[in-house]
Amino acid sequence: MEKILIIVGIVIFTFGCSSIKITADYDGSAAFESYKTYSYYGWAEGSDKILNDIEKTRIESAFAEEFAKRGMQHVTQNGDVVISLFIVVDQKTGVTAYNNHYGMGGYGYGPGWGWGMGYTTTNYHEYDYYVGALVCDVFDAQSKQLVWQGVASGEINENPKSRERNTPLVIKEIMKKYPVKPIKK
Repeated sequence: MEKILIIVGIVIFTFGCSSIKITADYDGSAAFESYKTYSYYGWAEGSDKILNDIEKTRIESAFAEEFAKRGMQHVTQNGDVVISLFIVVDQKTGVTAYNNHYGMGGYGYGPGWGWGMGYTTTNYHEYDYYVGALVCDVFDAQSKQLVWQGVASGEINENPKSRERNTPLVIKEIMKKYPVKPIKK
């Protein structure tokens, strides 16, 4: 149960924004300016195990706001493009190590008095952490070809207080890589 709660943290996008890596790729031959409507394909299978409905809605709403800034309107079906969203989570193990060195011959208790040559110990600490990615795929509805993919990935911070605040910020960063820039009013 605890792992599920930690994993749920991904959607919240409580990665600190500075630690997120944003990547995107697109089909240069796609006519992005001609896309005026979009519909959601749905979440990838298994997303219900990671995301709750509130988090899904939060992510979809943030993308809706960004697509609206680009002159696109959401329709429930038959959009010019179809958007698929999914989350990927991996558990990683990190290691920290530090050395302690004790004694330095000839130092400590006066001339010639000391602890000898000394000794060193190394302490290791392993810890688990989660790395997550939010992927937004945009498909041309007619050709059914992927025309754009935006990805935000980074270490997941489990602090639930920043969920609502960070989700739109992360999605805004993803959408900065979208070929159509926001329309200035």
